[in-house]
Amino acid sequence: MQRERFSRSELFEIRNRIAIDKVIEHIVELPCKIRDGHLRFICPLCSEFNTATNSKTNLARCFRCERNFNPIDMIMLVEGVGFVEAVKSLKEHL
Repeated sequence: MQRERFSRSELFEIRNRIAIDKVIEHIVELPCKIRDGHLRFICPLCSEFNTATNSKTNLARCFRCERNFNPIDMIMLVEGVGFVEAVKSLKEHL
């Protein structure tokens, strides 16, 4: 069985060029709203709204769970897929 491999630059591009806000709002479609200039969303782990995104780091954060999510993490968690499937899914959005 051959394992799928992605280059370091390919993964960097996926993590940083696909906005985490786009992933949350339009790809996995989590319930969300804009408050204080930040996108707030329902955390897929604890179902709390104590969250925010940071466009400078392209990360989402749940302050209750104390977890950060990049676009790949978010796809894996919400869609229940592995790393390879999440990366392939996000490559379609580049």
